[in-house]
Amino acid sequence: MLPQTQGSETNIKLPISFIFISLLALVLSQIILLINGHMLIGGSFRIPPVWSSAHLLVLGWALMAAMGAMYQLVPVAFLTKIWNEKFGFIQFFITAAGILTFSGMLYWAPQKALIPGILTLLGILMFLFQMVMTLRMQAKPNILTAFVGTALFCLFFTIFMGITLIFCLKTGFAANYYQSIFKTHILMGVTGWFTLLIFGFSYKMVPMFSLSHGFPMIHARFVYGTYVSGLALTAISFFTENSILLKIGFFLLLVGFSIFSWHISIIIKKRLKKKLDKPFTFAIIAIGLGNLIHLAVFIVLWSKHFSTIVGPIVYAYILLWIVLSIVGYLYKIVPFLWWTYKYSKEIGKAKVPSLKEMMDEKIVVPLFTTFIIAVLLVFCSITFKLAILFNIGQFILSIVFIIIAISIVRVIKK
Repeated sequence: MLPQTQGSETNIKLPISFIFISLLALVLSQIILLINGHMLIGGSFRIPPVWSSAHLLVLGWALMAAMGAMYQLVPVAFLTKIWNEKFGFIQFFITAAGILTFSGMLYWAPQKALIPGILTLLGILMFLFQMVMTLRMQAKPNILTAFVGTALFCLFFTIFMGITLIFCLKTGFAANYYQSIFKTHILMGVTGWFTLLIFGFSYKMVPMFSLSHGFPMIHARFVYGTYVSGLALTAISFFTENSILLKIGFFLLLVGFSIFSWHISIIIKKRLKKKLDKPFTFAIIAIGLGNLIHLAVFIVLWSKHFSTIVGPIVYAYILLWIVLSIVGYLYKIVPFLWWTYKYSKEIGKAKVPSLKEMMDEKIVVPLFTTFIIAVLLVFCSITFKLAILFNIGQFILSIVFIIIAISIVRVIKK
């Protein structure tokens, strides 16, 4: 259970609004991918439907869900109120409108995506300003502050690179550096913003959900230093085209993620809770899968086939590490939010459902297992260009995401 600090609670409507709109974007992203799968199988990754689906998944789903979670978790983790909740609601509407129109424009007319992109940028900048102002009120910064703060910087840099890419397409500006900007955009968005954010909040949520105590935190400093150094060196290698620097950067990313995985295992071993909740267990599995993908990338990096496999690997990284982590945590966070909002004041006055009754955990194991299998099917289909396998895997994945969205939304009916 997530403990609430008196006086620092966030209006539940704010995080829930972000999470619900993210579920809509999640389903839309998979439908677009299913309809246009034949292009993806042909090896065409930089095409409007894939751009649209990717941005709905990464911005519409993962970013909006992360924003919603942060509006709830930042006060808990840093013991401070959200700077301005009214500002947060305005930011929600601007960001949601920006992302949905931006993703739609990428699908129908990419050359006209600049204005919706700027609207999306405005919404994200408002969120960054909100978080910076909130973190400034923290009494004593800690290593979690470093993770979240750096993740926010990576988010800003990702959006800046994205807008630069659109400007390049429209004007031809910095055409010689287009590939370097594109690679940095992906790097900072996927391994920078999301991974660092999940690292930071995992250090808060893993002990909470496992009831762990007495574990060391010195490892977190090595995780931060190694992983951030890897990000910096990898980004520099894109612009300098230095293969040695690229390999060193990816090696540091692998080492940083491996230390994180090891540290989380230490924390889990210190738990008082004998049996972990099923959604949380899959969030832990996502860490192992993320670590394996980092290892696979570093190994494939030495092969001449790296350029052909990088697309499927990025896909697997986003789905098996980022999305699985977020979904695993949402299955814990959303029921708690709604239970606290609806029933916390009724305890002792009337019969209320338990927190476990808020979400049907019976579906978690088959649903999440099917999710992992479907992602692996799609990964193999893209790698080996098998259209039938893609259609099967993506169809199953689309159904799984629809069930996930419905199961989360149904919590508010409890």
